[in-house]
Amino acid sequence: MSFKNYDKQNFIIDTANAYTRRKISKRDFLSKMGIAGIGMSAFATGVLGGARPFRGNMAHAAENNTPEDVAKFLKEAGKSFAGTTIRYTSEATPPTVVLDTLKAEFTELTGINVEIEIVPLEQVLAKATQDVQGQLGTYDIYYLDQAWTSTFSRDTIDPVQYYKDKPDLAMPGFDFDDFSKPLVEGICEYDNKWVGLPFDIPIFTLMYRKDLLEKHGIAVPKTYDDFTAAVKMITAAEKENGIFGTGCQAKSGHYSLECDWTQAVWGHGGSIFGADKKFSGNDAQGIEGLQWYQEMLRNSPPNSVASTWDGQWQMGASGQIALCQSWAEFFPGWNADDSKVKGLWEMAHPLQGPHSLRGRGDVGFGEIPNWGHQGGSSIALSKYSKNADAAWLFLQWACSKDIMTRCTLAGGFAPMRNSSYIDPRIVERKNRVGGGTTRHLDTVRWTIDNVMASEPDLPIWAGVANNEIPTELGKLVTGQDYNGDAKACMDQIAKLVESPPNSSSPFPFSLPLLP
Repeated sequence: MSFKNYDKQNFIIDTANAYTRRKISKRDFLSKMGIAGIGMSAFATGVLGGARPFRGNMAHAAENNTPEDVAKFLKEAGKSFAGTTIRYTSEATPPTVVLDTLKAEFTELTGINVEIEIVPLEQVLAKATQDVQGQLGTYDIYYLDQAWTSTFSRDTIDPVQYYKDKPDLAMPGFDFDDFSKPLVEGICEYDNKWVGLPFDIPIFTLMYRKDLLEKHGIAVPKTYDDFTAAVKMITAAEKENGIFGTGCQAKSGHYSLECDWTQAVWGHGGSIFGADKKFSGNDAQGIEGLQWYQEMLRNSPPNSVASTWDGQWQMGASGQIALCQSWAEFFPGWNADDSKVKGLWEMAHPLQGPHSLRGRGDVGFGEIPNWGHQGGSSIALSKYSKNADAAWLFLQWACSKDIMTRCTLAGGFAPMRNSSYIDPRIVERKNRVGGGTTRHLDTVRWTIDNVMASEPDLPIWAGVANNEIPTELGKLVTGQDYNGDAKACMDQIAKLVESPPNSSSPFPFSLPLLP
């Protein structure tokens, strides 16, 4: 289906506003966004029902100053814009939180004031959409979840071209080639254009308690079979002590459950869609993956079925679990100086499954089955900004080698830039135990470069992935329906995916039009 551009923009605005004013439910909001072609992936959607955990140490980010050549450039280039105020709205991602703290450093160098509005994701979407619809220029910089890249591509300025067109405003040593190529392709590139700059990348890896594995004589798992055996052994031996083999983010109706399920399907050689673009989660490999996940839940803390990523993080931080395959950005917080499990968690490559991965030719809608589920976002320069040059200076500074490295040191996120991995400030912390550790980053980089997975890209996916799939999965894992039958659950999801609610018309519902 298609909207006329004007009708689509008004539809999105009215829907987003209706949700923020609590006139429609989260379920309706996401379903309608899917119809309009606005997707919400991985961590972005989590703000609608659970915040991302962040236990960063800002002292690690603030302990260094801007490099001399960059500082000199910003002082000179910023003279013409002193007193200007630029605006940027974002959800509470770890890098946004860090930048909000460091922005005073940029203002001191340039005289440019920076206002960062940190709001729930649905408000980020509403504000950005209103801005582009009216070409208002209220916001100079947009935060874009990876699934919004194509939607906002015509409303942003290609940073590579802008750098070439504005040599007087080109930060020395910025180096576009330094950004991780897989992240550029997966997060911020569309139709041979850079829509924004890579900003945030959470990704699945294997994390384990080395003390518990050593206690029980268990080698670090490399495969799903290894992992399953280790989980069962530890649960049997430690359950009376309040320790389980693993923990899940299996809250019914929440995107975190869909992420767990997707990884389980990929990990067992399956896919969400086949080459014919039909749902394939109910084939043999898909069922095998879901049955494995059911087994993992039986070896997890009971609160797993009520937990999102925040709950899973708490399981690891409190010492409740021994292993998990989940978001690598958990790791710095688990190693914080005040953590109960400081120095006990380690990281390894994602698990390899019992079957071969499906290739891109075997799946539909751009899906990339692989061992490491990814999320991610970019930040982009608005085409309608009234202060584009001033905002461009901030965008370069925020995504510069130095700032991205310092954000990483604060525990904010995995590096977007290859140079960060070899920066002396990162390298010197590779053997550190406790706050500021970077001993996990080599594994993160390997995962991004070699086994990064991606969910499908299609208009209805936001609603389906955030509602129908985790809702039906929730009925299965809580015992509310399906009597434990994974195949029955997947067959029902197949029906819902092929004929999602409200899919027959672009406007199958009434919505209050707001002034």
